[in-house]
Amino acid sequence: MSRFNRFASSGKPQIIKTAENGIEYVDWKDVEELRRMMTPNGKIYGRKRLNTTARQQKLIAQAVKRARYMGLLPFTSATL
Repeated sequence: MSRFNRFASSGKPQIIKTAENGIEYVDWKDVEELRRMMTPNGKIYGRKRLNTTARQQKLIAQAVKRARYMGLLPFTSATL
């Protein structure tokens, strides 16, 4: 798989994982995948760019916020 082909065969981004019981989730500890969903300034890309549903976008936003709170991702790109 090339680095430009981030989407699985179903058309969904790979960051959306499915548990054994069919529940979709986003792993907030997978920092590299979450960074691909963000701009260099730290903003989360929109639904059209990520090709996600509203529910999936909400899961991505929640995972990014959790990773920020735990200190895995920065809140902004600005350094003091």
